[in-house]
Amino acid sequence: MTLYSKIIGTGSYLPTRRVTNQDLTEQLAAKGIETSDEWIVSRSGISARHYAAPGETSSDMGVAAAKKALEMAGLQPNDIDLILVASSTPDYFGSFPSTACIVQNKLGITNHGAAFDVQAVCSGFVYAVATADSYIKSGMHKNVLVIGAEVFSRILNFDDRGTCVLFGDGAGAIVMTGSHEPGVRAAKLHADGRHAGILTVAGSVDGGALAGSAFLYMDGPAVFKLAVSVLEKVAVEVLEQAKMTAEQVDWLIPHQANIRIMKSTAKKLGLPLEKMVVTVDQHGNTSAASIPLALDIAVRDGRVKKGDNVMMEGVGGGFTWGAVLVTM
Repeated sequence: MTLYSKIIGTGSYLPTRRVTNQDLTEQLAAKGIETSDEWIVSRSGISARHYAAPGETSSDMGVAAAKKALEMAGLQPNDIDLILVASSTPDYFGSFPSTACIVQNKLGITNHGAAFDVQAVCSGFVYAVATADSYIKSGMHKNVLVIGAEVFSRILNFDDRGTCVLFGDGAGAIVMTGSHEPGVRAAKLHADGRHAGILTVAGSVDGGALAGSAFLYMDGPAVFKLAVSVLEKVAVEVLEQAKMTAEQVDWLIPHQANIRIMKSTAKKLGLPLEKMVVTVDQHGNTSAASIPLALDIAVRDGRVKKGDNVMMEGVGGGFTWGAVLVTM
């Protein structure tokens, strides 16, 4: 019998602090930077986002989301034999130990299963799901915890209104396991390093000091153009690989970056907007956390049901992009 990897649990977490566009407008006005709720909404569709509390880390949020996913899956932490954490804001600036290892410790997992981080920025969760799928199908791992967690508020330049209004913090998680029922139907991943400079945090450590910048930089028009171009193509690739049509997709869950990009992708695929899960208005762009956050909300409010076909796709710095088609 064919072995699939199947999602059996979802979970999410948002920091307590909710920041509206009005809150940001007032904060920026105090610095002499002009913006408005109308300006932000018209360009992105974002009305609010959440910011982590001081000292609250990606691993903290990832653990909170993971506990909910494990509870839904009916598994204990030590049932997990592989942890993948997608994050561009790991707990440590030097990126080690990995946030996945920190999550493993905080969950009390002592079975010596594997744990590592996946770095593909906003495509990170899709990359991690595809990676988990391969490990499960190979028989190397049985139960995989996949987390997307970000604290982007800490790398935002609040003198740059073009980027600081777009991003937020949060985490989402899923539990995947081997199954003879259809689960992940197809996955496709891509990258083009020629566009590394259009979305980047170009800082590094040199002699114990920061070299370069620790702030996020984004060439908005260039990112928009590339995102619109590649998202439709990768979705079509995945549908062809799965031998399915767009009409068979029950839900589209794109990376929640910009409502205009999201609507454009749905339109090109011929999917009604009613079939697209949207959380960007309340969460902002939470990078690798955005897709699992949206998935968990749609599962828990009853929109995404067992047996539904869900297309998840993302684009991110690198430049990276990818999509997975799963049957829940």
